[in-house]
Amino acid sequence: MIAFIRSLIFTLVFYLGSVPLVVGAAIGAVISPRAINRMARLWAGWFLLTTDIILGIKLRIEGAVPQNGVIVALKHQAAYETILTLWLFDNPAVVMKAELHQIPFWGFAARQHGTIPVDRAGSATALRTMLRAAQGARDAGRPIVIFPEGTRAPPGTQPPLRPGLAGLYRALKVPLVPVALNSATCWPKGFIKHAGVVTLRFLPPVPPGLNRDAIEARVHAAINSVA
Repeated sequence: MIAFIRSLIFTLVFYLGSVPLVVGAAIGAVISPRAINRMARLWAGWFLLTTDIILGIKLRIEGAVPQNGVIVALKHQAAYETILTLWLFDNPAVVMKAELHQIPFWGFAARQHGTIPVDRAGSATALRTMLRAAQGARDAGRPIVIFPEGTRAPPGTQPPLRPGLAGLYRALKVPLVPVALNSATCWPKGFIKHAGVVTLRFLPPVPPGLNRDAIEARVHAAINSVA
């Protein structure tokens, strides 16, 4: 019952507070890239504050968080880490589903923030668009953040990696930092969230130059290690 009440209060407080922040981010996107980045971090900070105070979910970070032009491959268990990326990194370029760009206000702000759209249909044109955007982010010194499994994975599951990760790694020729996490212990699928500690473990970077089988094997093992 306590978890349900906390989850209800969080939903009301976070989403009501998010409305002016997301609208402000869309307005900031018209002004300058710096303004949209500040608003995105403010929104992510609001998320972290409300999850901490209302839900009792604490965040623990292990390892160094990269802030330069590398690929960051995160395990994906919950919505928690998708929002958290905007707080963890100074100016991330997040690879996300192209259809999310169609959400009013939020989608416009996401496009202006420089997110990298990926089409799950996997057409050649969509892949070229993704690679061009990723190369631009790399050249600007931004970390490229990707969830290589492509979808949320329930605890204990280890779905195969999508081919987009190997394509980015091969094209960008930069180190890749795997990240293991355990967000689903506090943020399971469904409405009710649970107090606890979410750990994000940033593992040693994998150097560029490995073949597809080798990079996928290393990343898959790393992100599925227990955080």
